[in-house]
Amino acid sequence: MASHRRPKHPSRARVTVLTTAAAAAVAISSQAANAAPGEKPSKDEVKAKVDKLYEQAEAATEKYNGAKEKQEKLQKEISTIQDDVARGQEELNGLRDSMGLAAAAQYRTGSIDSSVQLFLSSDPDDYLDKASTMDQLSAQQVDSLKKIQQKQRELAQQRAEAADKLKDLSSTRTELGKKKKEVQGKLAEAQKLLNSLTAAEKAALAEEEARASRSSAARVDLGNASAASGRAMAAFQAAQSKLGSPYVYGATGPSSYDCSGLTSWAYAQAGVSIPRTSEAQSGIGTRIYSQSDLQVGDLVFFFNDLHHVGLYAGNGQIIHAPRTGTVVRYESMDTIGGPFMWGVRV
Repeated sequence: MASHRRPKHPSRARVTVLTTAAAAAVAISSQAANAAPGEKPSKDEVKAKVDKLYEQAEAATEKYNGAKEKQEKLQKEISTIQDDVARGQEELNGLRDSMGLAAAAQYRTGSIDSSVQLFLSSDPDDYLDKASTMDQLSAQQVDSLKKIQQKQRELAQQRAEAADKLKDLSSTRTELGKKKKEVQGKLAEAQKLLNSLTAAEKAALAEEEARASRSSAARVDLGNASAASGRAMAAFQAAQSKLGSPYVYGATGPSSYDCSGLTSWAYAQAGVSIPRTSEAQSGIGTRIYSQSDLQVGDLVFFFNDLHHVGLYAGNGQIIHAPRTGTVVRYESMDTIGGPFMWGVRV
């Protein structure tokens, strides 16, 4: 008769160990999954993210400035062409009226013929192509018809040019809207991150920036100012007069500025007209690749896409409009956040 043995059960100690280990594994897994999303970023992490967003916003701002400048230029060109077309149409109407008077005079004397009827047609080109008809016209009539023909060609060309520029203007306005939306999106995202900081953290960040600005101002050295041109020094002094003015994207003064808005405004005060955008400004004057060769008032450019510009202030410092949330201030070239590309002596 077979014996029936009861299966062995694990000891309580073993069950307890296994249960504890499993629970610990679940807890560790849960912590790994939830720690990162739930963890509040530090003040420095927020600052790094915000700085990156502001950098992207500034790059988009310079594209926005370029599109805005192009829009304004196209609007002026279109207005000029439309004025030319209006004057040309008046001149054409006058030429046609004079031809009409000549035809009426011939009709009254009974001398009107097919040739006079033809030069009142809507297609002088076709008329002038008929050599036999030309022989029947007076030299004065031929000259008038040639003027009408030339004026019609000019008007057709001007109207075509205006139509092309209107299309370009439409696409430029679309681009302008996209860039504006991109800038606003980056700024809103940065503000959302800043809002996540406590009042104490915000105050600490503000104090750090103020301390850095004071330190930079103390290092500004105008010792090489004598080597700068009168215009460069005048532009630098104009920028100095705006220390503390707020950064506003797309602004060119006199109460707020973006980076290229400040530099273009400053040089305008010195009687020098320079382009509106940082990229365009980087292509004027004499390039200076060595920081040691820079003089006060030289334009200085940063980042590979040249989206930031300031004015050299001596001793490795610049005066510039940094980004949204800041004011026109001095800052070390080493803390801009992007590489120094080159300077430009205007």
